[in-house]
Amino acid sequence: MTTEPQGVLIVDLGTQYTQLIARRVREAGTWCQITIPEKALETAAGMNLGGLILSGGPSSVYDEDAPEVPPELLELDVPVLGICYGMHWMCRTLGGSVVPSETREYGRTSIRIMRSEGLFAEIGGHTVVWMSHGDSVERLPEGFETFAESEDCPHAAVANGDRGFWAVQFHPEVSHSVRGREVIDNFLGRICNLSGDWKPGSIVEREIKKIHEIVGEDGEVVLGLSGGVDSSVAAMILHKAIGPRLHCIFVDNGLLRKGEREAVEREFAQHLGMDLRVVDAGERFLGKLAGVTDPERKRKVIGYEFVEIFREEAKAFKNAGYLGQGTLYPDVIESVNVHGGNTAVIKSHHNVGGLPDDLDMELVEPLRELFKDEVRVIGRYLGLAREIVDRQPFPGPGLAVRIVGEVTAEKVSLLQEADAICTTEIEAAGEHQGLWQYFAVLLPVQSVGVMGDNRTYESTCALRIVESSDGMTADWGYLPQELLQRISGRIINQVRGINRVVLDISSKPPSTIEWE
Repeated sequence: MTTEPQGVLIVDLGTQYTQLIARRVREAGTWCQITIPEKALETAAGMNLGGLILSGGPSSVYDEDAPEVPPELLELDVPVLGICYGMHWMCRTLGGSVVPSETREYGRTSIRIMRSEGLFAEIGGHTVVWMSHGDSVERLPEGFETFAESEDCPHAAVANGDRGFWAVQFHPEVSHSVRGREVIDNFLGRICNLSGDWKPGSIVEREIKKIHEIVGEDGEVVLGLSGGVDSSVAAMILHKAIGPRLHCIFVDNGLLRKGEREAVEREFAQHLGMDLRVVDAGERFLGKLAGVTDPERKRKVIGYEFVEIFREEAKAFKNAGYLGQGTLYPDVIESVNVHGGNTAVIKSHHNVGGLPDDLDMELVEPLRELFKDEVRVIGRYLGLAREIVDRQPFPGPGLAVRIVGEVTAEKVSLLQEADAICTTEIEAAGEHQGLWQYFAVLLPVQSVGVMGDNRTYESTCALRIVESSDGMTADWGYLPQELLQRISGRIINQVRGINRVVLDISSKPPSTIEWE
């Protein structure tokens, strides 16, 4: 009998939104797992299953390469929610029909809720949802009824209440669906009858148990500690699980923010009493990056060197057969489709994209299934210092992905000074509250300037200021004009080599938060 908490299985049918579905389920206090159609029945059998969610996807149910979902999923005697493609598959499998829409719906759409019950309990009238579909359900399966409609979609939400089968044409998981969270909450609480008791303590206990199962009674773990939120919380969980058998290695790769090395040594070695080894590897990394301009290549090079250093340093520990990492779920989703589906690769992360094939250390990743906001909550639960828990995310490859083009020691020095001015001014003004990230980027652009009576021809710095809740989507943030003027003035006047500051006002998507 499974010891897993009762939860929901999300079947990934190819959408980029699968991780958002998981995040919404977690926010409601319910455990969930994601799998691909080929492994859905096997994964469901190993779970304490309380419900199923079938995601959306880019395919049509009539495409030759459409995801092949086992129809036995509908015989597991648990409630099912089909979203977009998941709705099409469910309705067609149960005897309904799906056809190309006469009018394609994409973006914010108003729907009329015809019955305020079940999925739409306490939600009535009209509400705005996010649509993205080229097909629609034309004929309902036997036993299904329509619960919502839009101007161009007569079956925007349907259900067979007796079987607990619900399906929506829109995407309740995205923030653009105004009452979307309530829809998901209703599915979990009212239809699946799940208690919503998945809390930080439960997560920590589960991860500690998994660490014990992997590491055993005498295994030792080497953890790459950066001092950021992810690796810090990973260190706290690992330390709670195995104590002194955790060996933290801080690699000064020459690509850190100003004062970062000193802050890490002070907090983890002195305050928290962890075993911390500092490796000075700046010259090594910069040497490997010489001449490298491609962003993916940078990430691969840096990831490989990190692992090689860990492997070298781990030799000092007899039983250190394990490599700890602070990999998060969005890292995995953006880098590779860990579940084997066809979600697109956006970029590689050093945690998951740069590991050599002959790695002779087993990975231990206590945060691999978590989102950033969950990690912060767990950090607070474990008593981690507020300045670390609330620290803005910093990419594993460091300033290398904030220097567009080749990375050199001179460019790193310029960016460190500009970035320090940017962050300290924003924090001193109290404007960092509510921001996801705020940092400087060094561009491979030189332009003419005038300082005093002299002509200059120097580099350009961009300010990247974004608002987000999970890093998967983001909007650019606009600071008060006086603060922007102060940041720009200080950078141009105090950082010799930069004579122009610009503001990045692009959202994610279509841009990414980092420039590389």
